[in-house]
Amino acid sequence: MAKAEKKAETASTGDQGGTSRTPLYIIAALVLVAILGGAYYLMRDTTPSDEALASKLLEPGPLEDISLGKADAPNTIIEYASMTCGHCANFHTKVFPELKEKYIDTGQVRFILREFPLDGLATAAFMVARCSGNDRYYPMVDGLFETQKSWAVQGAEGKEKLLLVAKQAGFSQERFDQCLADKELFDKIVEVRQRGHAEFEVDSTPTFFINGKRLRGGQDIKEFDVVLAGGEPEELPQDDDH
Repeated sequence: MAKAEKKAETASTGDQGGTSRTPLYIIAALVLVAILGGAYYLMRDTTPSDEALASKLLEPGPLEDISLGKADAPNTIIEYASMTCGHCANFHTKVFPELKEKYIDTGQVRFILREFPLDGLATAAFMVARCSGNDRYYPMVDGLFETQKSWAVQGAEGKEKLLLVAKQAGFSQERFDQCLADKELFDKIVEVRQRGHAEFEVDSTPTFFINGKRLRGGQDIKEFDVVLAGGEPEELPQDDDH
């Protein structure tokens, strides 16, 4: 460091014999490069790796994760979804069955769905799924996505239609009302959403994390094939339906 400082001093002030000075614009450029370089390394060092993000994603949250597949599967897919999201319904009815058959049922993937409700009705639908119990959670989620167009409507009518779907799954009016009156469950679902946004920058649904790699969209099994094979996910443009 001492030699470097001596050279810099000579270049900027000149020697006693009157050699030419280094132009100020060159010195300014060098300073700018140093600042930008430092900023780059600072950003690089603070950006979590896929492995670090994958580990953080699996830290316990406000609600217990309900997973599908082997607990020790070599790959983990976490989905943040909203029950009233059309693209989420499309994924669960058209893509998820193939994903399940190809990767989850074969022990290659552990799948976790997390609540990211975009409105009050989506929150209520997630509450109904949770109140169904862990063993019935995913069947209830599947049923709600399959019938989404029949109940995901605005206003009080949406809750009434959600009740009809819940009754088909074995809920009574009393059990349905008790479920939606569970403030603790409501608050925890909201916390899951808030944590997803604040800690993992989830801002649209569905958003997937495949071993820590973010995938938005997920409307084709090929997108999952690429990432699970070690490739990089393609960032797709988002629209207003998310």
